[in-house]
Amino acid sequence: MQTDILRDFILRSINEDVGDGDHSSLACIPVYAEGKASLLIKDTGILAGTEIAKEVFNVVDKDLICDILIHDGEKIEHGNIAFTVSGRQQSILKSERLVLNILQRMSGIATTTNKYAMRLSGLKTRILDTRKTTPGIRFLEKEAVRIGGGFNHRTGLFDMIMLKDNHIFYAGGIEKAIKKTQEYLKSNKIDLKIEIEARNIDDVQTILSIGGIDRIMLDNFNLEDTRTAIRMINGRYETESSGGITLDTLRDYAECGVDFISVGALTHQIKSLDMSLNAV
Repeated sequence: MQTDILRDFILRSINEDVGDGDHSSLACIPVYAEGKASLLIKDTGILAGTEIAKEVFNVVDKDLICDILIHDGEKIEHGNIAFTVSGRQQSILKSERLVLNILQRMSGIATTTNKYAMRLSGLKTRILDTRKTTPGIRFLEKEAVRIGGGFNHRTGLFDMIMLKDNHIFYAGGIEKAIKKTQEYLKSNKIDLKIEIEARNIDDVQTILSIGGIDRIMLDNFNLEDTRTAIRMINGRYETESSGGITLDTLRDYAECGVDFISVGALTHQIKSLDMSLNAV
C-alpha cells in the first residue's frame, strides 16, 4: 500500500469528521489529559485494518502509542481485545470513529473473503475481487481481500485490459475489439494483459480462433458450459468464471478447472464486524 495515498486518505477523512474542531472533546476534556483505550471485539471473524489504525493514530498525534495484540489476518471472537492505544485523551477521541469505520469494514470484507477462500481449499482456483468497491477506499477494501486470503483482480481501469460486453459492442464485435486493442498496445508501447469476456460457447470459439489475449472470462456460464469451455481452451489461456456464483456454488465452478473465480460480493455485499474502542 502506497504511504502517500494512505496518508492523504487519513488527512481528508479526519478533516471531514473534525471540521473546525472536535467541540465535544474540547468542551470537557483537558488538553493534556492522558488516558488509554482498548479495541473490544464483539463479533467473530478475521481481523483486518490494525496497521491502518496505527497510521491513523500516528497522523492524528505522533505521541499516541498503539500496542497491537491481535494482528491482521488472525481470527477474532467476541470478547477479544485487539489492541490498546494510550496518550492524549483528546487525540484518542479524535481518532476513534475513523479507526472503527476502517476496522469494522475491512474486517467484514476479510471475513467474507476468508469464507470463500476456505471453500477452495485443495483446489488450484483462486478467488478474486472486482471493481465493485466503495469510491475513495478501494485500496483499503482490496487490502482487506488480501488479508482474508483472496487475490486482487485489476486495481482499476489502468492496470489491465478488460474487454467486456459493452466494449465488444462498441468496437463492432469480438474480433475488432481484440485487434484494435492489440494495435493500441503496440502503437503506444504499453505492456498490459488482455482479458476478454465470453457470454457463450460460440464466443469462446471465436476468441480462440483469433487469439492474442491472456485470459478468457466465462460470464454467467452454467456448470455444463463451463466444463465445455475449459476443455476447448485446454490451458491455452487463463480462465475466469464470473457472474452469479455464490458461496454454495463456488466449489462446483472451481472443480470445473477454472483458474480464477471473481466475486463482487466480497466488497459490496458484506456485513461490517462489530467492535468498539472503550476507555479504560
